[in-house]
Amino acid sequence: MKTETVHLALYDTLADWEFGYATAQINLPQFQKAPGRYRVRTVGATLDPVTSIGGLRITPDLALADVDPADSAMLILPGADTWESGGNAAFGAAARRWLDAGVPVAAICGATVGLAAEGLLNDRPHGGNTVRQLAAVPGYTGAPLFSGERAVRADGVITAGAASALEFAREIFVELDLYEPAVLEAWYGLYRTGDPSWFGKLVAAVS
Repeated sequence: MKTETVHLALYDTLADWEFGYATAQINLPQFQKAPGRYRVRTVGATLDPVTSIGGLRITPDLALADVDPADSAMLILPGADTWESGGNAAFGAAARRWLDAGVPVAAICGATVGLAAEGLLNDRPHGGNTVRQLAAVPGYTGAPLFSGERAVRADGVITAGAASALEFAREIFVELDLYEPAVLEAWYGLYRTGDPSWFGKLVAAVS
């Protein structure tokens, strides 16, 4: 089985909490339908280290210019303080390249602003922090398609607001076909409620 790569975008002030559920479970083979099918690699505009909003200093594995969407299973775009000021435009443009190549993109929080700036949310259902935030983006006409759901998956694009990292991860797992449905339900139930009975259901779902 060939290992497929999920690419996680890195840039200064990226929001630490928004991608952790997703990347941890993608790299953790336990409970997966096909353990080892995916790995996560990080991508920066350059190979220079970036500093997260939580102060973590992270060195990218790859430079964006060196990544071919055809070699990717998904591009994950976390939020960051810089999206609304027009920062990270290279990653917004990358999202279009990924989608044009038929590869899904997952964007949370401020990264949805980058998708809106590329016109990628004008014709598909989507979420984000608020429709007001997206409406401030020049060229955005997708307000009628904005959803109040915590995470939205439509036409190869996953979107969510900053407070919905768990639901964002769940939709990523569905898109990647990472878990059997019963496993996914139990995993989400465990982390959503903290009820340990869900762990028993999780173990039972894979036994």
